Amino acid sequence: MSAAPVKTQRGIQSVEVAGRLLQALAQTRQPMPLVELASAAGLSSAQAHTYLVSLLRLGLIKRTPGDGRYEAGPLALRLGMARLAQEPAYRLALPQVQQLSEDTGLSVALTLPTPEGPTIVHYAHAGKPLHVNLHVGTVMALADTATGRTYCAFRPATAWQAQWEAQHPGASRSHLKQFHEALDAIRQRGMERAVDIPSPGVTSLCMPLLEGAGELQLLVTVIGTSGVIDAGWRGTVARQLRACIDAIAHTLATSRTEQAA
Repeated sequence: MSAAPVKTQRGIQSVEVAGRLLQALAQTRQPMPLVELASAAGLSSAQAHTYLVSLLRLGLIKRTPGDGRYEAGPLALRLGMARLAQEPAYRLALPQVQQLSEDTGLSVALTLPTPEGPTIVHYAHAGKPLHVNLHVGTVMALADTATGRTYCAFRPATAWQAQWEAQHPGASRSHLKQFHEALDAIRQRGMERAVDIPSPGVTSLCMPLLEGAGELQLLVTVIGTSGVIDAGWRGTVARQLRACIDAIAHTLATSRTEQAA
């Protein structure tokens, strides 16, 4: 006897069309105008507008001030953060990151490797003003930031090289070779820093959390005012940052052992 055919579940087409609009927004890092968003979702502008009105009301998308482009809204962000909260590395790292900020008196960013690049998923403000605009959802530049370079150092080149080339149009092969050499140095140190770049007056130190065969799990970056933050490779901040990474790794390993028991 032949197996019974699998019954196809019927869905709601309008929900699936709305999902195409949301997927198009998720695949770009920039707010999109109506015509571009509609085209990406395979819709006419008039069709897309009808769906976007409902998505705006729900808070799944929002419009940017001034030019009125579309981007992910507050409800989409809350849904994403709720999903993220289920990830053990992220959940267990939060208290350690907050403690690091309190101990150093500096701001600390927790960043995850995502398809879009190194993306901030938690930002602990130290209460001191910095001339830098960082927040949850910020995707760090690959070459110009300590976080971006550390991300590249511990990810395969296939995961970031196309994005790097897009950020540096016209870059020569020697430029890319120099970047790879800089990544080798980061892997040897296990840490990277950026002084007055890309933001004058701002210095940062970044370290990765690695697991297994060197797989990048997350990055922790301490950020402060240049001349105030101790940016030495073996300075106080570097030691505190390393202790934070070690504490996250220990907590994650303990949690997994308890779950397996």
